[in-house]
Amino acid sequence: MVKNIGKLLKEAHKIQEEISRIQEELSKREVEATAGGGMVQVVVNGNQEIVSLKIEKEVVNPDDIEMLESLIIAAVNEAVRRSREMLTEELAKITGGLPIPGMF
Repeated sequence: MVKNIGKLLKEAHKIQEEISRIQEELSKREVEATAGGGMVQVVVNGNQEIVSLKIEKEVVNPDDIEMLESLIIAAVNEAVRRSREMLTEELAKITGGLPIPGMF
């Protein structure tokens, strides 16, 4: 039984190392999302950090700030969703699709 626990701990450590490697790799990968027909563009990395935000001049209207805010929110949320999806797909390769508590 102790032998099995040791083996289990060794496997858990191996999986943790693989997760760390994947997280490091994903921090260098980026996903992009747009809103308003491309008027707002957001790029997010695998750590769900915004890397860049571009807004076309045509969508900036001082009389309608709410529309611009909505477009930014929509683009950011979609980019973060895609980033999480990318992370989930990579982690599924080593966990067999089992969810890892605390990852999201």
